[in-house]
Amino acid sequence: MSVTTLATMTAPSPAAATIPAFGAPALPGFADPRKLRGEAARKARQNQVFGNLTPRAYEDLVFRLRTITGSVVLVSDPAGVKRVLVDNVANYPKSEMEQRFFRALFGDGLVGTEGDLWRRHRRIMAPAFDPRSVASYGPAITRACDAFYGRWDAVPEGGVVDLPSDMSGLTLRIIAGTMFSVDTDDVIGLVADSMKDGFDISQFNILDILPITGPIRMRRRERRMAEQFRPLDAAIRRMIEAREKDPQGPAADLLGRLVTAHLDSGDAAMTEREIRDQVITIFIAGHETTAQALNWTWYLLSQHPEAEARLHAELAEVLGGRTPTQDDLSKLAYTRRVIEESMRVYPTAPGISARVAKADDEICGLKVRKGEHIAIAPWILHHHAKLWDQPARFDPDRFLPERSAGRHRFAYLPFGGGPRVCIGQVLAMNEAVLILASLAQRYTLRLAPDQEVALQANVTLRPKYGLRMTLHRR
Repeated sequence: MSVTTLATMTAPSPAAATIPAFGAPALPGFADPRKLRGEAARKARQNQVFGNLTPRAYEDLVFRLRTITGSVVLVSDPAGVKRVLVDNVANYPKSEMEQRFFRALFGDGLVGTEGDLWRRHRRIMAPAFDPRSVASYGPAITRACDAFYGRWDAVPEGGVVDLPSDMSGLTLRIIAGTMFSVDTDDVIGLVADSMKDGFDISQFNILDILPITGPIRMRRRERRMAEQFRPLDAAIRRMIEAREKDPQGPAADLLGRLVTAHLDSGDAAMTEREIRDQVITIFIAGHETTAQALNWTWYLLSQHPEAEARLHAELAEVLGGRTPTQDDLSKLAYTRRVIEESMRVYPTAPGISARVAKADDEICGLKVRKGEHIAIAPWILHHHAKLWDQPARFDPDRFLPERSAGRHRFAYLPFGGGPRVCIGQVLAMNEAVLILASLAQRYTLRLAPDQEVALQANVTLRPKYGLRMTLHRR
Protein backbone atom coordinates (compact mmCIF):
# COMPACT_ATOMS: atom_id res chain seq x y z
CA MET A 1 0.00 0.00 0.00
CA SER A 2 1.42 3.36 -0.91
CA VAL A 3 2.98 5.51 1.76
CA THR A 4 0.33 8.20 1.42
CA THR A 5 -2.51 5.71 1.18
CA LEU A 6 -1.19 3.90 4.26
CA ALA A 7 -1.02 7.17 6.19
CA THR A 8 -4.58 8.16 5.37
CA MET A 9 -6.02 4.69 5.92
CA THR A 10 -4.46 4.22 9.35
CA ALA A 11 -6.00 7.38 10.72
CA PRO A 12 -8.75 6.77 13.32
CA SER A 13 -12.16 6.55 11.70
CA PRO A 14 -14.74 9.02 12.99
CA ALA A 15 -17.48 6.49 12.33
CA ALA A 16 -17.30 3.42 14.51
CA ALA A 17 -19.58 1.59 12.10
CA THR A 18 -16.74 1.44 9.56
CA ILE A 19 -14.57 -0.66 11.84
CA PRO A 20 -14.69 -4.43 11.21
CA ALA A 21 -15.43 -6.54 14.24
CA PHE A 22 -12.98 -9.35 14.91
CA GLY A 23 -13.69 -10.13 18.55
CA ALA A 24 -10.77 -11.05 20.85
CA PRO A 25 -10.76 -7.66 22.65
CA ALA A 26 -7.73 -8.68 24.70
CA LEU A 27 -5.45 -8.15 21.71
CA PRO A 28 -4.73 -4.59 20.54
CA GLY A 29 -6.07 -3.94 17.07
CA PHE A 30 -9.02 -6.32 17.28
CA ALA A 31 -11.43 -4.78 19.79
CA ASP A 32 -14.71 -3.65 18.23
CA PRO A 33 -15.37 0.03 19.13
CA ARG A 34 -19.08 -0.49 18.44
CA LYS A 35 -19.28 -2.71 21.51
CA LEU A 36 -17.40 -0.31 23.78
CA ARG A 37 -18.04 3.07 25.32
CA GLY A 38 -16.04 6.13 26.29
CA GLU A 39 -12.27 5.88 26.61
CA ALA A 40 -12.23 2.17 25.72
CA ALA A 41 -14.01 2.88 22.43
CA ARG A 42 -11.67 5.75 21.63
CA LYS A 43 -8.59 3.60 22.21
CA ALA A 44 -10.06 0.78 20.15
CA ARG A 45 -10.64 3.14 17.21
CA GLN A 46 -7.12 4.52 17.44
CA ASN A 47 -5.72 0.99 17.52
CA GLN A 48 -7.28 -0.09 14.25
CA VAL A 49 -4.86 -0.71 11.39
CA PHE A 50 -6.35 0.80 8.21
CA GLY A 51 -9.14 2.07 10.43
CA ASN A 52 -10.94 4.04 7.71
CA LEU A 53 -11.63 0.95 5.66
CA THR A 54 -15.13 -0.38 5.21
CA PRO A 55 -15.84 -3.84 6.71
CA ARG A 56 -15.99 -5.05 3.10
CA ALA A 57 -12.19 -5.12 3.16
CA TYR A 58 -12.36 -8.18 5.42
CA GLU A 59 -15.33 -9.77 3.64
CA ASP A 60 -14.83 -9.20 -0.11
CA LEU A 61 -11.75 -10.56 -1.82
CA VAL A 62 -11.44 -7.96 -4.60
CA PHE A 63 -13.22 -4.62 -4.79
CA ARG A 64 -12.75 -0.98 -5.70
CA LEU A 65 -12.88 1.68 -3.02
CA ARG A 66 -12.75 5.45 -3.14
CA THR A 67 -10.17 7.39 -1.16
CA ILE A 68 -9.11 11.01 -0.97
CA THR A 69 -6.43 10.19 -3.55
CA GLY A 70 -8.78 8.49 -6.03
CA SER A 71 -9.90 4.93 -6.60
CA VAL A 72 -7.89 1.98 -5.32
CA VAL A 73 -8.43 -1.67 -6.13
CA LEU A 74 -7.94 -3.65 -2.93
CA VAL A 75 -6.84 -7.19 -3.76
CA SER A 76 -7.11 -9.90 -1.08
CA ASP A 77 -7.94 -12.89 -3.26
CA PRO A 78 -4.74 -14.97 -3.21
CA ALA A 79 -5.13 -15.68 -6.92
CA GLY A 80 -5.42 -11.94 -7.56
CA VAL A 81 -2.40 -11.24 -5.34
CA LYS A 82 -0.43 -13.75 -7.39
CA ARG A 83 -1.50 -12.07 -10.61
CA VAL A 84 -0.25 -8.68 -9.41
CA LEU A 85 2.98 -9.89 -7.81
CA VAL A 86 3.91 -12.73 -10.17
CA ASP A 87 1.82 -13.56 -13.23
CA ASN A 88 1.51 -10.03 -14.60
CA VAL A 89 4.05 -8.27 -12.40
CA ALA A 90 5.43 -6.16 -15.28
CA ASN A 91 2.07 -4.41 -15.49
CA TYR A 92 2.18 -3.34 -11.85
CA PRO A 93 5.28 -1.29 -10.96
CA LYS A 94 5.54 0.60 -7.70
CA SER A 95 4.01 4.05 -7.60
CA GLU A 96 6.33 7.01 -8.21
CA MET A 97 5.83 8.52 -4.76
CA GLU A 98 6.45 5.17 -3.11
CA GLN A 99 9.73 4.78 -4.98
CA ARG A 100 10.80 8.29 -4.09
CA PHE A 101 10.08 7.79 -0.40
CA PHE A 102 12.07 4.56 -0.21
CA ARG A 103 14.92 6.01 -2.25
CA ALA A 104 15.15 8.83 0.30
CA LEU A 105 15.41 6.19 3.03
CA PHE A 106 17.43 3.45 1.30
CA GLY A 107 18.88 5.10 -1.81
CA ASP A 108 19.28 2.58 -4.61
CA GLY A 109 19.01 -0.41 -2.29
CA LEU A 110 16.80 -3.35 -3.18
CA VAL A 111 13.75 -1.75 -1.56
CA GLY A 112 13.99 1.48 -3.56
CA THR A 113 14.87 0.32 -7.07
CA GLU A 114 13.12 -1.26 -10.02
CA GLY A 115 14.00 -2.79 -13.38
CA ASP A 116 17.50 -3.73 -14.54
CA LEU A 117 19.29 -2.08 -11.60
CA TRP A 118 17.22 -4.06 -9.11
CA ARG A 119 17.76 -7.32 -11.00
CA ARG A 120 21.54 -6.78 -11.26
CA HIS A 121 21.92 -6.01 -7.56
CA ARG A 122 19.66 -8.87 -6.54
CA ARG A 123 21.83 -11.31 -8.53
CA ILE A 124 24.99 -10.01 -6.85
CA MET A 125 23.51 -10.30 -3.37
CA ALA A 126 21.55 -13.54 -3.74
CA PRO A 127 24.44 -15.95 -2.94
CA ALA A 128 24.78 -14.38 0.52
CA PHE A 129 21.22 -15.51 1.28
CA ASP A 130 21.13 -18.96 -0.31
CA PRO A 131 20.47 -21.95 2.00
CA ARG A 132 24.13 -22.90 2.24
CA SER A 133 25.18 -19.39 3.25
CA VAL A 134 22.29 -19.01 5.68
CA ALA A 135 23.26 -22.29 7.38
CA SER A 136 26.79 -20.95 7.85
CA TYR A 137 25.42 -17.99 9.82
CA GLY A 138 24.06 -20.25 12.56
CA PRO A 139 27.15 -20.08 14.80
CA ALA A 140 27.15 -16.27 14.66
CA ILE A 141 23.51 -16.21 15.78
CA THR A 142 24.30 -18.63 18.60
CA ARG A 143 27.27 -16.52 19.74
CA ALA A 144 25.13 -13.38 19.76
CA CYS A 145 22.50 -15.10 21.91
CA ASP A 146 25.15 -16.41 24.31
CA ALA A 147 26.54 -12.89 24.66
CA PHE A 148 23.05 -11.46 25.20
CA TYR A 149 22.31 -13.61 28.26
CA GLY A 150 24.51 -11.37 30.38
CA ARG A 151 22.28 -8.39 29.64
CA TRP A 152 19.14 -10.02 31.03
CA ASP A 153 21.01 -11.93 33.74
CA ALA A 154 21.97 -8.54 35.18
CA VAL A 155 18.29 -7.56 35.55
CA PRO A 156 16.87 -8.39 39.02
CA GLU A 157 14.03 -10.90 39.23
CA GLY A 158 10.83 -9.12 38.22
CA GLY A 159 12.79 -6.16 36.88
CA VAL A 160 11.62 -4.29 33.81
CA VAL A 161 13.26 -4.61 30.39
CA ASP A 162 12.79 -2.37 27.37
CA LEU A 163 11.94 -5.17 24.97
CA PRO A 164 12.01 -3.26 21.63
CA SER A 165 15.42 -1.80 22.47
CA ASP A 166 16.81 -5.18 23.49
CA MET A 167 15.43 -7.08 20.48
CA SER A 168 16.62 -4.37 18.11
CA GLY A 169 20.09 -4.38 19.63
CA LEU A 170 20.34 -8.17 19.39
CA THR A 171 19.13 -8.41 15.77
CA LEU A 172 21.36 -5.50 14.77
CA ARG A 173 24.38 -7.27 16.20
CA ILE A 174 23.48 -10.45 14.33
CA ILE A 175 23.10 -8.62 10.99
CA ALA A 176 26.36 -6.77 11.56
CA GLY A 177 28.19 -10.01 12.27
CA THR A 178 26.66 -12.22 9.58
CA MET A 179 26.44 -9.78 6.69
CA PHE A 180 29.38 -7.44 7.29
CA SER A 181 31.65 -9.20 9.80
CA VAL A 182 31.63 -6.20 12.14
CA ASP A 183 30.73 -6.23 15.81
CA THR A 184 31.54 -2.72 16.93
CA ASP A 185 29.20 -0.80 19.18
CA ASP A 186 29.78 2.46 17.31
CA VAL A 187 28.41 1.15 13.99
CA ILE A 188 25.51 -0.64 15.67
CA GLY A 189 24.70 2.47 17.68
CA LEU A 190 24.73 4.65 14.55
CA VAL A 191 22.26 2.32 12.82
CA ALA A 192 19.98 2.44 15.86
CA ASP A 193 20.17 6.24 15.99
CA SER A 194 19.39 6.51 12.27
CA MET A 195 16.31 4.34 12.76
CA LYS A 196 14.70 6.46 15.46
CA ASP A 197 12.52 8.31 12.99
CA GLY A 198 13.49 6.78 9.67
CA PHE A 199 10.35 4.67 9.29
CA ASP A 200 7.97 7.29 10.62
CA ILE A 201 5.45 8.15 7.91
CA SER A 202 2.75 9.34 10.27
CA GLN A 203 3.22 12.90 9.03
CA PHE A 204 2.11 11.98 5.50
CA ASN A 205 -1.22 13.57 4.64
CA ILE A 206 -3.18 15.16 1.82
CA LEU A 207 -0.53 17.90 1.44
CA ASP A 208 1.94 15.26 0.23
CA ILE A 209 -0.06 14.51 -2.90
CA LEU A 210 -1.06 18.02 -3.96
CA PRO A 211 0.89 19.30 -7.00
CA ILE A 212 2.44 22.35 -5.26
CA THR A 213 2.92 21.27 -1.65
CA GLY A 214 3.76 17.61 -2.38
CA PRO A 215 7.16 18.14 -4.05
CA ILE A 216 8.16 20.75 -1.45
CA ARG A 217 7.35 18.43 1.45
CA MET A 218 9.15 15.52 -0.20
CA ARG A 219 12.31 17.57 -0.74
CA ARG A 220 12.27 18.59 2.93
CA ARG A 221 11.84 14.96 3.95
CA GLU A 222 14.71 13.89 1.70
CA ARG A 223 17.00 16.53 3.21
CA ARG A 224 16.04 15.48 6.74
CA MET A 225 16.74 11.83 5.97
CA ALA A 226 20.09 12.65 4.35
CA GLU A 227 21.15 14.57 7.45
CA GLN A 228 19.89 11.84 9.73
CA PHE A 229 22.00 9.21 7.96
CA ARG A 230 25.17 11.31 7.59
CA PRO A 231 27.06 9.83 10.61
CA LEU A 232 26.17 6.29 9.54
CA ASP A 233 27.27 7.05 5.98
CA ALA A 234 30.72 7.99 7.25
CA ALA A 235 31.01 4.73 9.21
CA ILE A 236 29.95 2.69 6.18
CA ARG A 237 32.49 4.54 4.06
CA ARG A 238 35.20 3.39 6.48
CA MET A 239 33.90 -0.18 6.30
CA ILE A 240 34.05 -0.13 2.49
CA GLU A 241 37.55 1.37 2.44
CA ALA A 242 38.84 -1.30 4.83
CA ARG A 243 37.29 -4.07 2.78
CA GLU A 244 38.66 -2.70 -0.49
CA LYS A 245 42.14 -3.34 0.93
CA ASP A 246 41.13 -6.91 1.79
CA PRO A 247 38.03 -7.85 -0.29
CA GLN A 248 37.49 -11.21 1.42
CA GLY A 249 38.00 -9.77 4.88
CA PRO A 250 37.44 -12.14 7.78
CA ALA A 251 34.71 -14.02 5.89
CA ALA A 252 33.07 -14.38 2.49
CA ASP A 253 30.16 -12.20 3.60
CA LEU A 254 27.76 -9.85 1.82
CA LEU A 255 30.10 -6.86 2.15
CA GLY A 256 32.83 -8.85 0.42
CA ARG A 257 30.49 -9.67 -2.46
CA LEU A 258 29.49 -6.03 -2.84
CA VAL A 259 33.07 -4.76 -2.75
CA THR A 260 34.20 -7.40 -5.26
CA ALA A 261 31.43 -6.24 -7.59
CA HIS A 262 32.59 -2.65 -7.02
CA LEU A 263 36.18 -3.50 -7.95
CA ASP A 264 35.01 -5.22 -11.14
CA SER A 265 36.08 -3.13 -14.13
CA GLY A 266 33.17 -4.27 -16.31
CA ASP A 267 29.97 -2.41 -17.13
CA ALA A 268 28.17 -4.23 -14.31
CA ALA A 269 30.54 -2.94 -11.61
CA MET A 270 28.81 -1.52 -8.57
CA THR A 271 29.50 2.06 -7.63
CA GLU A 272 30.58 3.03 -4.13
CA ARG A 273 27.22 4.74 -3.61
CA GLU A 274 25.38 1.58 -4.64
CA ILE A 275 27.32 -0.42 -2.06
CA ARG A 276 26.41 2.13 0.61
CA ASP A 277 22.74 1.89 -0.33
CA GLN A 278 22.69 -1.91 -0.12
CA VAL A 279 24.52 -1.88 3.22
CA ILE A 280 21.99 0.62 4.60
CA THR A 281 19.11 -1.50 3.29
CA ILE A 282 20.33 -4.75 4.81
CA PHE A 283 21.35 -3.12 8.08
CA ILE A 284 17.95 -1.49 8.55
CA ALA A 285 15.44 -3.80 6.88
CA GLY A 286 17.46 -6.85 7.92
CA HIS A 287 17.13 -6.21 11.63
CA GLU A 288 13.91 -4.18 11.93
CA THR A 289 11.44 -6.80 10.74
CA THR A 290 12.98 -9.59 12.83
CA ALA A 291 13.05 -7.37 15.92
CA GLN A 292 9.38 -6.43 15.51
CA ALA A 293 8.39 -10.06 14.93
CA LEU A 294 10.09 -10.97 18.21
CA ASN A 295 8.48 -8.05 20.07
CA TRP A 296 5.00 -9.17 19.10
CA THR A 297 5.83 -12.84 19.72
CA TRP A 298 6.93 -12.15 23.28
CA TYR A 299 3.78 -10.08 23.84
CA LEU A 300 1.47 -12.76 22.44
CA LEU A 301 3.12 -15.46 24.54
CA SER A 302 2.62 -13.33 27.65
CA GLN A 303 -1.11 -13.21 26.84
CA HIS A 304 -1.47 -16.92 25.99
CA PRO A 305 -0.07 -19.07 28.82
CA GLU A 306 -1.10 -22.37 27.21
CA ALA A 307 0.92 -21.62 24.07
CA GLU A 308 3.82 -20.47 26.24
CA ALA A 309 3.72 -23.72 28.23
CA ARG A 310 3.81 -25.79 25.03
CA LEU A 311 6.76 -23.75 23.83
CA HIS A 312 8.63 -24.35 27.08
CA ALA A 313 7.90 -28.07 26.89
CA GLU A 314 9.38 -28.31 23.39
CA LEU A 315 12.46 -26.35 24.37
CA ALA A 316 13.05 -28.55 27.40
CA GLU A 317 12.72 -31.71 25.31
CA VAL A 318 14.86 -30.58 22.38
CA LEU A 319 17.49 -28.41 24.09
CA GLY A 320 17.60 -29.33 27.75
CA GLY A 321 18.98 -25.91 28.66
CA ARG A 322 21.68 -25.52 26.02
CA THR A 323 21.75 -22.77 23.40
CA PRO A 324 20.20 -24.02 20.14
CA THR A 325 22.21 -24.41 16.96
CA GLN A 326 21.35 -24.50 13.28
CA ASP A 327 20.96 -28.29 13.52
CA ASP A 328 18.11 -27.87 16.01
CA LEU A 329 15.87 -25.88 13.68
CA SER A 330 14.11 -28.90 12.22
CA LYS A 331 13.25 -30.12 15.74
CA LEU A 332 11.82 -26.80 16.94
CA ALA A 333 8.56 -27.21 15.04
CA TYR A 334 6.25 -25.58 17.58
CA THR A 335 8.69 -22.72 18.14
CA ARG A 336 8.58 -22.01 14.41
CA ARG A 337 4.78 -22.15 14.38
CA VAL A 338 4.68 -19.61 17.21
CA ILE A 339 6.75 -17.21 15.12
CA GLU A 340 4.67 -17.88 12.00
CA GLU A 341 1.41 -17.25 13.82
CA SER A 342 2.78 -14.13 15.47
CA MET A 343 3.63 -12.73 12.04
CA ARG A 344 0.12 -13.56 10.87
CA VAL A 345 -1.60 -11.83 13.81
CA TYR A 346 0.80 -8.89 13.80
CA PRO A 347 2.53 -8.77 10.39
CA THR A 348 5.73 -6.77 10.69
CA ALA A 349 5.03 -5.09 7.34
CA PRO A 350 1.24 -4.50 7.44
CA GLY A 351 1.05 -2.91 3.99
CA ILE A 352 2.79 -3.74 0.72
CA SER A 353 3.67 -0.79 -1.50
CA ALA A 354 1.04 0.36 -3.97
CA ARG A 355 1.25 -0.75 -7.56
CA VAL A 356 0.03 1.23 -10.54
CA ALA A 357 -1.52 -0.49 -13.55
CA LYS A 358 0.46 0.32 -16.72
CA ALA A 359 -2.33 -1.05 -18.90
CA ASP A 360 -5.91 -2.24 -18.52
CA ASP A 361 -6.17 -5.64 -16.91
CA GLU A 362 -8.56 -7.95 -15.10
CA ILE A 363 -8.06 -9.26 -11.57
CA CYS A 364 -10.37 -12.05 -10.47
CA GLY A 365 -13.15 -10.74 -12.72
CA LEU A 366 -12.74 -7.06 -11.82
CA LYS A 367 -11.70 -4.77 -14.67
CA VAL A 368 -8.67 -2.65 -13.76
CA ARG A 369 -8.09 0.61 -15.58
CA LYS A 370 -4.73 1.91 -16.75
CA GLY A 371 -3.26 4.23 -14.10
CA GLU A 372 -5.36 2.80 -11.29
CA HIS A 373 -3.69 2.00 -7.97
CA ILE A 374 -3.64 -1.58 -6.70
CA ALA A 375 -3.26 -2.23 -2.97
CA ILE A 376 -2.28 -5.50 -1.29
CA ALA A 377 -2.02 -5.44 2.50
CA PRO A 378 -0.78 -8.38 4.61
CA TRP A 379 -2.76 -7.03 7.57
CA ILE A 380 -6.00 -7.47 5.63
CA LEU A 381 -4.94 -10.76 4.04
CA HIS A 382 -3.97 -12.24 7.40
CA HIS A 383 -7.29 -11.30 9.01
CA HIS A 384 -9.67 -11.88 6.13
CA ALA A 385 -12.79 -13.79 7.10
CA LYS A 386 -12.74 -15.86 3.89
CA LEU A 387 -9.10 -16.89 4.23
CA TRP A 388 -8.74 -17.74 7.92
CA ASP A 389 -10.87 -19.42 10.55
CA GLN A 390 -11.21 -17.16 13.62
CA PRO A 391 -8.58 -14.73 12.28
CA ALA A 392 -8.26 -12.77 15.54
CA ARG A 393 -7.33 -15.89 17.51
CA PHE A 394 -3.68 -16.66 18.26
CA ASP A 395 -3.36 -20.30 17.24
CA PRO A 396 0.13 -21.54 16.27
CA ASP A 397 -1.29 -24.92 15.28
CA ARG A 398 -2.99 -23.38 12.25
CA PHE A 399 0.48 -23.79 10.69
CA LEU A 400 0.57 -27.53 11.26
CA PRO A 401 1.17 -29.30 7.91
CA GLU A 402 -2.27 -30.91 7.93
CA ARG A 403 -4.02 -27.59 8.61
CA SER A 404 -1.87 -25.72 6.11
CA ALA A 405 -2.63 -28.19 3.32
CA GLY A 406 -4.57 -26.46 0.58
CA ARG A 407 -3.87 -22.95 1.87
CA HIS A 408 -2.95 -20.70 -1.03
CA ARG A 409 0.66 -19.53 -0.94
CA PHE A 410 -0.46 -15.90 -1.34
CA ALA A 411 -2.88 -15.92 1.60
CA TYR A 412 0.07 -15.37 3.94
CA LEU A 413 2.68 -12.73 3.12
CA PRO A 414 4.93 -12.00 6.10
CA PHE A 415 7.85 -11.41 3.70
CA GLY A 416 6.00 -10.24 0.60
CA GLY A 417 5.77 -12.35 -2.52
CA GLY A 418 6.81 -12.74 -6.11
CA PRO A 419 10.20 -11.70 -7.54
CA ARG A 420 10.50 -8.99 -4.88
CA VAL A 421 9.98 -11.33 -1.95
CA CYS A 422 12.31 -10.43 0.92
CA ILE A 423 15.79 -11.64 -0.03
CA GLY A 424 16.55 -12.45 3.61
CA GLN A 425 13.37 -14.32 4.54
CA VAL A 426 15.07 -17.65 5.30
CA LEU A 427 17.73 -15.98 7.44
CA ALA A 428 15.13 -13.87 9.25
CA MET A 429 12.95 -16.88 10.05
CA ASN A 430 15.86 -19.00 11.27
CA GLU A 431 17.20 -16.11 13.31
CA ALA A 432 13.83 -15.47 14.99
CA VAL A 433 13.42 -19.15 15.90
CA LEU A 434 16.94 -19.43 17.32
CA ILE A 435 16.61 -16.22 19.34
CA LEU A 436 13.23 -17.16 20.77
CA ALA A 437 14.39 -20.70 21.60
CA SER A 438 17.57 -19.38 23.24
CA LEU A 439 15.88 -16.82 25.45
CA ALA A 440 12.52 -18.45 26.19
CA GLN A 441 14.10 -21.46 27.88
CA ARG A 442 15.86 -19.13 30.33
CA TYR A 443 13.32 -16.34 30.85
CA THR A 444 9.62 -15.55 30.77
CA LEU A 445 8.28 -12.06 30.17
CA ARG A 446 5.12 -10.44 31.46
CA LEU A 447 3.67 -7.11 30.47
CA ALA A 448 4.67 -4.38 32.89
CA PRO A 449 1.61 -3.29 34.95
CA ASP A 450 1.66 0.28 33.64
CA GLN A 451 2.41 -0.61 30.00
CA GLU A 452 -0.31 0.30 27.51
CA VAL A 453 -0.05 -1.70 24.29
CA ALA A 454 -1.09 -0.01 21.08
CA LEU A 455 -0.30 -0.46 17.41
CA GLN A 456 1.68 2.00 15.31
CA ALA A 457 1.42 1.02 11.66
CA ASN A 458 3.99 2.83 9.57
CA VAL A 459 6.28 0.90 7.24
CA THR A 460 6.60 -1.68 10.01
CA LEU A 461 4.17 -2.51 12.80
CA ARG A 462 5.58 -1.29 16.09
CA PRO A 463 4.24 -1.03 19.65
CA LYS A 464 3.25 2.62 19.78
CA TYR A 465 4.17 3.21 23.41
CA GLY A 466 7.02 0.72 23.54
CA LEU A 467 6.82 -2.65 25.25
CA ARG A 468 8.13 -2.67 28.80
CA MET A 469 8.01 -6.16 30.29
CA THR A 470 8.96 -7.72 33.59
CA LEU A 471 11.60 -10.43 33.43
CA HIS A 472 11.39 -13.72 35.33
CA ARG A 473 13.93 -16.51 35.35
CA ARG A 474 12.88 -20.08 34.68
